[in-house]
Amino acid sequence: MLSERSRKIKPSPTLAMDARAKAMKAQGIDVVNFGVGEPDFDTPENIKEAAIKAIRDGFTKYTPVGGIDQLKDAIIDKFRKDNSLNYTREEIVVSCGAKHSLYNIAQALLSPGDEVLIPSPYWVSYPDQVLLNEGIPVFFKTYENESFMAKPEAIDAHVTQKTKALVLNSPSNPTGLAYDRKTLEKIAEVALKHGIYVISDEIYEKLTYEGVEHISIASLDKNMREKTIVVNGLSKSYAMTGWRIGFAAGPKDIIQAMTTIQSQSTSNPNSIAQKAAVEALTGPQDFIQGMIQEFDKRRKYLVSELNATPGMHCPVPTGAFYAFPNTSGIYGKSSAEKTISSSSDLASYLLEKAQVALVPGGAFGDDNYLRLSYATSLQEISKGLERIREAVRSLS
Repeated sequence: MLSERSRKIKPSPTLAMDARAKAMKAQGIDVVNFGVGEPDFDTPENIKEAAIKAIRDGFTKYTPVGGIDQLKDAIIDKFRKDNSLNYTREEIVVSCGAKHSLYNIAQALLSPGDEVLIPSPYWVSYPDQVLLNEGIPVFFKTYENESFMAKPEAIDAHVTQKTKALVLNSPSNPTGLAYDRKTLEKIAEVALKHGIYVISDEIYEKLTYEGVEHISIASLDKNMREKTIVVNGLSKSYAMTGWRIGFAAGPKDIIQAMTTIQSQSTSNPNSIAQKAAVEALTGPQDFIQGMIQEFDKRRKYLVSELNATPGMHCPVPTGAFYAFPNTSGIYGKSSAEKTISSSSDLASYLLEKAQVALVPGGAFGDDNYLRLSYATSLQEISKGLERIREAVRSLS
């Protein structure tokens, strides 16, 4: 008999769609995959060389559970330079990806019945990680005309005696939008008033456009720093998804608890990947700017073409590499086989009819949207959009 916790959750919809697309490709079907949030760039050569050197030097044994000091120091320097945040080694833990960091936070913070506020739309794993740790995800809606930012008054209205934390993700997956300083300051006031923690997922911080400045809520003042656990990693900014290095910074007692939990689950992150991570953080950073410039071209093209597609309206993302078009104007239309009445219907239709894989907005908590990743070539984006337009126009 399976555990109750295992029956509460579902597989990641984004990974499920990616697996489905890859299975179709393996069958020889030409699928355009907008589903997965993974840069299509290769890991920079200097980072790969650092890993090769680690292997040759025999750096292939266990390391301290929470990461080697050399990497922690590189992370501390990154926070100081990028976010004006000062941490000690005891306030840093390195884990097997940012998702693992988030899971460890839930393990360390939540007791049965604790509530976690999650603005919708949200990244698909937030609620399931809360459920896995016997917490209660509490959703509240954000709106496109307000840049999908959680409003302080909405947060305030949902806080109860059981509220333990609020999740913020900026820039956001799935919307691609980022929080401004003024809104973060107001959110911080609410969090401090109620004494709740903020779990700040900043994995896309370096991927911003149009002069948008990433701001960590932890950097606003000393009090907010003590109530924030910042999560980040190397997967997105350095094209290191498979290397599985993420990290968290926050109050010493929480970081210590996360480290202890990790000691009984995964133990240390991969030793070789840690050495590669040191090089990523301390070596040349020009790769990131080149990647941003390419993403920016794709972003502008994708949004323009989506907005020219009948029944779609797409807000302009200012961060990450996702577009989140409103597709509710298509609902109610039909093909010969089915009527499109939800984001799931539309995603399935586009996969079957047009061989285009994307993720339904319902998976992120808002059924009026679809999520497309532009972490793929302009050629693939163009081909996929042409297929989408043709499939949508064939509906009646």
